[in-house]
Amino acid sequence: MAAPRDILKLARPGDWTKNSFVLLAFIFWAANAVRTQTTDAIVEKAIAAALAFAAFCFVASGFYCINDAMDAEKDRQHPVKCRRPVAAGRISPTSAIGIGVVLIALSVVLAGLVSSTLVLAVALYAVLQVAYNGGLKRVAFVDVATIATGFGLRAAAGAIAIAVPISVWLVLCVFFLCLYLGFIKRMCDLVSAERAGSQWKSPAGYRGREELQWLLGLSAVMTVSMYLSYALSDHAWTLFGPRATGLALLTPFVLVAIHRFWRRANEGSSDSPLDALRSDPVVLSAILCFLGLLGVVLFAPQAGEILNSVFLQQEAPTS
Repeated sequence: MAAPRDILKLARPGDWTKNSFVLLAFIFWAANAVRTQTTDAIVEKAIAAALAFAAFCFVASGFYCINDAMDAEKDRQHPVKCRRPVAAGRISPTSAIGIGVVLIALSVVLAGLVSSTLVLAVALYAVLQVAYNGGLKRVAFVDVATIATGFGLRAAAGAIAIAVPISVWLVLCVFFLCLYLGFIKRMCDLVSAERAGSQWKSPAGYRGREELQWLLGLSAVMTVSMYLSYALSDHAWTLFGPRATGLALLTPFVLVAIHRFWRRANEGSSDSPLDALRSDPVVLSAILCFLGLLGVVLFAPQAGEILNSVFLQQEAPTS
């Protein structure tokens, strides 16, 4: 019988922060809803978003369990991954797969409490994970692109949960950010293995640091470009008016966080977002400043008026 502590570690609740992308649609909807919607309507949407978040936490954890069972032999050769419960022999591969199936079933139940369309989104995510574990994770670039697509699907599912149109800008911003973070993880894995003198090799067959550095540079540029393009777009102006200028002004914090994750990757530090927040004060400060100022820009009553009075504004787009 596996110990509860090992089961919890197998499910990786620390990685549930990655599912916060599900909540983005609700946050941006709420920025305008607080001025136009009743409290009951906002609470109803918040509950739906929370259930969608929980559903994706469970389905992601389910596939973490299954993935660890499938990769146990290779993980034993890695200086960090060898401590995972299945690789360390504390949970059998069969038990890990069973736990994973139960978690995936629970995610479908939670999604069903919201809508059948959200169940379909969870099912599509599950199919994507099956394809990833079935072979896509062994193809360079495709492996990380598949993961990033899963995060884009999370963002779309958040809009589905609260019954608002899906923003292609939101999906693309999430996709390129997660593409970057996916290559960060690949670099962390490679550098930590090299420094430990391990013979571990990337399942996708990346050809060393040079290839990953190029991919990191490409995805970092696309991440910042997509975010800034969105903040300055007619779409953002239509939604937020002068407050969209505030979104653009937060770009330096995005750059700081992207640089620090790159530096941590080249040091072989953990790619976990929680580990980064705990151990890197610059990452923590940049993210807290970004989130705090984002809240001010979106929700402070006078934010739009102040930005409108300080900065030269574009003309409102015509329909």
